[in-house]
Amino acid sequence: MNPLLTVKGAVTTAVILGILVSVVLSLTGYSGTVEFNAANLFRVLHVVAGVMWIGLLYYFNVVQVPALAEAGADKGGPGGAGITKYVAPRALLWFRWAAVVTWVSGAYYLLFGAGYSPEAMHKAFTLQADYRVIGVGAWLGTIMLFNVWHFIWPNQKKILGIKPATDEEKVKARKVALLASRVNFVLSVPMLLCMSGAKHGLPF
Repeated sequence: MNPLLTVKGAVTTAVILGILVSVVLSLTGYSGTVEFNAANLFRVLHVVAGVMWIGLLYYFNVVQVPALAEAGADKGGPGGAGITKYVAPRALLWFRWAAVVTWVSGAYYLLFGAGYSPEAMHKAFTLQADYRVIGVGAWLGTIMLFNVWHFIWPNQKKILGIKPATDEEKVKARKVALLASRVNFVLSVPMLLCMSGAKHGLPF
């Protein structure tokens, strides 16, 4: 059976291919960013989960929300029931847990990765000189994670009917979830700027 025909198969294939590339490059004398070790494993996990998280954030803000508004305004159309029943719950599942994995793997790498330590994490979160860039990125990511779990997901459960809510509560939930999502959308640009900066502004 072709592994690319299922999500699980595609994910497994991607992981195996990543490991093989890492091992082959290490055996051919290349070391550094692709060396197969725990620190690099968490760095790659951080990047992959981050792409999933921010990609879905952009999908919600740029595609799904405008599409649902348009579907609701189209009185003769099929409406947005298919999206809210089948797409949104699945997307939100990946969205909220990708946020957790991104933050946890980033924290692990900051604590134990190459050149990092518990002292580095402290300096980053207290925005000390050489750690200010990574610190700002880490704080923005933390705020975004908080928004996902404290504002977006609890209100989406009301909107999607996962948690019982009155019509009035659903109207309020839509507003809160939208604003929290838009805040994360706005914060994502400076966050990505900090996270993708050369050496995160660090001296090593």
